[in-house]
Amino acid sequence: MSSERSKRSGRRPGPTTTRDAIAAAARRQFAELGYDRATVRGVAGEAGVDAALVMRFYGSKEALFREVMVLPPMVAEAIAGLADGPRDTVGRRLAEAIVGMLESPRSREIVLGRIRSAAHPEAAALVRETVTRDVGRLVAALTDDEPETRAVLVGSQIVGLALARHVVCVEPLASMPAANVVDYVAPVFQHYLVGRLGELDA
Repeated sequence: MSSERSKRSGRRPGPTTTRDAIAAAARRQFAELGYDRATVRGVAGEAGVDAALVMRFYGSKEALFREVMVLPPMVAEAIAGLADGPRDTVGRRLAEAIVGMLESPRSREIVLGRIRSAAHPEAAALVRETVTRDVGRLVAALTDDEPETRAVLVGSQIVGLALARHVVCVEPLASMPAANVVDYVAPVFQHYLVGRLGELDA
């Protein structure tokens, strides 16, 4: 009887473990369904808890989305830190960082969750934050020549790459080895970061 009551209440041993399970389920739900189609009930079902427990931890679906869709701090730090290396290879190093991020299941879920949910204001704000804060910090450290435009152009490439490779699954990009993807996008990043905008690099 007590085990059945515990099952209905959705309680698990240890609040940290339960919260982590909810966060992992939420990332998968948002990545696969987007904000509008994902539900608190669906997240709770995947995590094996009651929907009321999800609300107790996070307060609202919007708050849940914002918390679980934040990129790990190390990702933002790694992008900003690229400015410390050689200027003539910054495009390749950014490409390696971005492709690597998309190859990692957890960070890919976050990126795809943002993209699939972009019609929702909260998700759109997170996408803009990645461009204006994370990429913007890198560009500002490299040049004062139209840094905002450069950051947006780089951001558009990141979103487009994630969308085409991992959401729409356009071939041959979808099945292309990661190293080849880096080779193709690195020159584009290099141009947007430090090249002369409006002109093709030689």
